[in-house]
Amino acid sequence: MRQPQTVKSLENLGRVQLSKSFFMREFLYSEISQIEGIPNIPDDPDLAIAAGKNLCQKVLEPIQDALGRISIRSAYRSCEVNAKGAENKYNCASNEANYAAHIWDRKKDNYMGATACVIVTSFIPYYEKTKDWTALAWWIHDRIDAYANMTFFPNYAAFNISWNENSNYPKYIYSHVENPHTGKSSGYLTQKGWDNFGGKHEEFYREFIQECRK
Repeated sequence: MRQPQTVKSLENLGRVQLSKSFFMREFLYSEISQIEGIPNIPDDPDLAIAAGKNLCQKVLEPIQDALGRISIRSAYRSCEVNAKGAENKYNCASNEANYAAHIWDRKKDNYMGATACVIVTSFIPYYEKTKDWTALAWWIHDRIDAYANMTFFPNYAAFNISWNENSNYPKYIYSHVENPHTGKSSGYLTQKGWDNFGGKHEEFYREFIQECRK
């Protein structure tokens, strides 16, 4: 597929079904694109679609099947949109750091990948009551093996979650929110090689899951 240059071709890209619940169109919206007037359209739609399908089918869809609706906050960014976001300090990393992450249509180290910032809406009441974002982080860590990394943010416990085709990707969970169990204002919850990386972590999310089932 060529990069869309017309409304019709962009509509066709938006209609691509990435998984049973997700379509490409919902991953293309960008506030930066809207305000700065920069089209958020992949240079390489086929690569973006392939990466997006893996993210949706292997990571987002299993979470939604278990926990209910996922809201997409931010996902695909073109190189131009991401560069403007980094330049204007709109909470965007550099293009180099976002290849195979928010920039779905660029490989990094010859591996494709994709990132989306999402909210699990069923988690909002529990998070607002407890501020314990680790419940969701550990639940995903224990059950969604295909995730590559997660980074949590304060509002609604929104988080970036990634898929990457590199089977040796250095998996980690990071947060910009205080950990209620340790008091740390930000930092890593776990990463590959840490003592707490393996095993199960049910004690951290048991209460959340019980509330979801009420």
